[in-house]
Amino acid sequence: MTAVPGGVEPTPEPTPEAAPEAAPADRPPELIAEEDLQRAATGMARIRISRLYRMGAILLALLLAAAAAQALLGLQANGRARDTLLTRVDPAILRHSEIAETLRSQDTAVRRYAATGSAQDLAEYRTAVREEAAAVSDLRALLSGVPGSRPTLRQLDRLVVASAAWRSGHADPLMARQRPGTVPPATARNGERLFSGAWSAATGLRGTLTVLHQRSADRLNRRATLTAWSVGLALGIVAIAGLLAVIVLRRTLLQPLGTLSERVRAVSQGDFEHPLEVRGAVEIAELSTIVDAMRRRILAEWHTSSEATRLLDEQAVELRRSNAELEQFAYVASHDLQEPLRKVASFCQMIERRYGDQLDERGRQYVYFAVDGAKRMQALINDLLSFSRVGRMARPEDAIDLGAVLGQALDNLSTLREETGAEVTSDELPTVAGDRTQLTQLFQNLVGNAVKFRGDEPPRVHIGVRRDGADWEFSCSDNGIGIEPHQADRVFLIFQRLHPRDEYGGTGIGLALCKKIVEYHGGRIWLDTSEPQGPGTTTGTTIRWTIPVGDEDGE
Repeated sequence: MTAVPGGVEPTPEPTPEAAPEAAPADRPPELIAEEDLQRAATGMARIRISRLYRMGAILLALLLAAAAAQALLGLQANGRARDTLLTRVDPAILRHSEIAETLRSQDTAVRRYAATGSAQDLAEYRTAVREEAAAVSDLRALLSGVPGSRPTLRQLDRLVVASAAWRSGHADPLMARQRPGTVPPATARNGERLFSGAWSAATGLRGTLTVLHQRSADRLNRRATLTAWSVGLALGIVAIAGLLAVIVLRRTLLQPLGTLSERVRAVSQGDFEHPLEVRGAVEIAELSTIVDAMRRRILAEWHTSSEATRLLDEQAVELRRSNAELEQFAYVASHDLQEPLRKVASFCQMIERRYGDQLDERGRQYVYFAVDGAKRMQALINDLLSFSRVGRMARPEDAIDLGAVLGQALDNLSTLREETGAEVTSDELPTVAGDRTQLTQLFQNLVGNAVKFRGDEPPRVHIGVRRDGADWEFSCSDNGIGIEPHQADRVFLIFQRLHPRDEYGGTGIGLALCKKIVEYHGGRIWLDTSEPQGPGTTTGTTIRWTIPVGDEDGE
């Protein structure tokens, strides 16, 4: 949109095209968004994205927790089944083998002892009995708490009973004899019968252990399968949840934002009539509605500002034409006024010379007033001509030695300097681009003012310069009467005088002319009020101004 310069606020009639767009822009965008939001957000879109994502996160967390718990329980059950098989059932089978081995060792020791009566055989028998008892105790401890181990424990009890019956009914009596000898056939047959019962019980125990091992292995396989399914289910839930999250993110955020971005891009490329409303979540709908309200407001203001710009352009053209006519009028009028004023001054002086002896004191005073007024009018006209020429009759140069410019200005002031004993010094001045005549006028006015508004001591004026970024900052300091700080802005206004005319002459245009010359050259001028100035001080006046460095000096 085009800004309205100069603070002018035209109120053109709205065009027919701008009327439909300007109506909603009369309300704040926030109100428009709240009203249109009910239309833009429908269904699930009424739920804010933050709330939707919070609900999704909670649901996802619950699903993941359930899947993780299921997988953990499966792993724990699988671990227990594996532990039962490897640390209980398999060692129990080894203990059964030890029991069977001790039964055979007992039977062998009994047979040898019956034939030889050797004390070693008796010791081996008793050792085998103790080993059998230890193996039975270990087997009972291993099977305690194992699922499905009750039949095996009952079979173990039968084995213990049968083994004890064989020992009490056959082995122990034989081992109690002091002398070896032939075992009676009846005793031998009874011993074989009892041992056969114990061995059958051991064989039955082997069968129950085999069945228990198979069941434990089957349970482990089932638990492993269940664990695999649990882990797979957890991974599936994670995958599905991730996919749903991507879909929700795409539909609630990415797609609406992409659509809004495309429409905003279309508007940024000049299609200001392109609507920006996007249906989606509450935040997206609100954003699109607010941006669309902004578009309508900008469009309405653009229509208004276009009309205002047209009127301003017309006014600018009229102002340029009027200024040109005024400058031409001032220039022509000033030249035309010069000749009558010269005649008035000349004839008044001729009257004074020819008829001076016939005039009394009052008459000679009247003639003096007329000549003085004509001369002051001529000075004022010359100053006005100089003021009007700034920027209009310029002859810019690329490189002007300000040292030479200052020298020319001092030559123009040589008479005033000799009369007042003024001392003017300066730093080494740089080379700048500008108009030589106007810059000479600038230095001449500043130095002339410093000398004119002098104090009791001889005038001392110094022209200083320093580099300040892209500008040269100049200063003109003197030891004169100074200027009050509250007059800092007034002294640069045209026709403004701080002292009565009978004390200090002049037209009041000098510093205004300096300001116009400096601004024409792209700088600014001001009164330095950092130190006390004015009557009763010895600091005098310091005026500072800037001129751009230019390309060559700025390198």
